[in-house]
Amino acid sequence: MTEGAIPYLSPARVTVLGVCPADPPFRIVEIDGQVVSTARSMTDVVLTAAASGITIHDLDDPGEVRWVGGGRFHWTG
Repeated sequence: MTEGAIPYLSPARVTVLGVCPADPPFRIVEIDGQVVSTARSMTDVVLTAAASGITIHDLDDPGEVRWVGGGRFHWTG
């Protein structure tokens, strides 16, 4: 295998961790590796990023948002 065959993925600045069981369930949002807030919806993720000066153009772009433990539609445990 050559280096050219290894895909390059730039690290996303925004990471949304898996669902935490609570009432209501939530997900932890990290920006640049630091926990900054919790989110209960995609809107919360976008607003949290905007408050940190980050504009998210595409929630499905792994270069913008990294979803851990489920994608952007996964909000229940």
